Amino acid sequence: MSVLHIDKQDAQHVFTLTRADKMNALSADLVEALITALDDAEAQGAKLVVLKGDGKNFSAGFDFGDWQSQSEGDLLLRFVRIETLLQRLAASPCLTVALAHGRNFGAGVDVFGACKWRISAPDATFRMPGLKFGLVLGTRRFAALVGAERARAVLEQAATFGAQDALRDGFATQLADPQEWAGLVQQAADTANALTDAARTQLYAALSQETPDADMARLVRSAAAPGLKDRVAAYLQAR
Repeated sequence: MSVLHIDKQDAQHVFTLTRADKMNALSADLVEALITALDDAEAQGAKLVVLKGDGKNFSAGFDFGDWQSQSEGDLLLRFVRIETLLQRLAASPCLTVALAHGRNFGAGVDVFGACKWRISAPDATFRMPGLKFGLVLGTRRFAALVGAERARAVLEQAATFGAQDALRDGFATQLADPQEWAGLVQQAADTANALTDAARTQLYAALSQETPDADMARLVRSAAAPGLKDRVAAYLQAR
């Protein structure tokens, strides 16, 4: 069964996460499918990339389903590939739009935060518990959107926050019911087409606050500390 549905309409590519039975948790296969789909979209001249989730939510983040059978090195590589996906989304010359609904966690929240337009349903919630098992993933990017003090307050407690808070803090760019999403995607397409590809690429590069090497280094240092599986086990037992 496919973990990702891709709908291509001219220069618009829509990626739908299709692991609804797993709350669209980010399995290794899904992460690789998203990276490949984004690479292909850019190679094919896409101007707009939309990400959304099938079922009850956008994404429940890292898929812990088979973590016990994997080595710490295997888990480290999976986190590295998620960071790679986040960096590819954040640096894409395409206008990237994320559409979130339902309960969203961890790396799924980071995927939402890596996109340029971040549209949340009014009932959506977000939680990033990675620091509970010592993982630094998406932290700097989250702080760049909401401010360091707000990021610290949220991440220290792994606090759940709702759509209204996300909009107030700048994590979400807009709130809209799912029935309105089609119209907003069309607005995004019009925006993406308003500039030439070269001008849009230059604009995004000029506005970028990305620090890919530093972000990857922080992620690797945090995940590579001995005892990763013990920390994951303790987190899963406590949640």
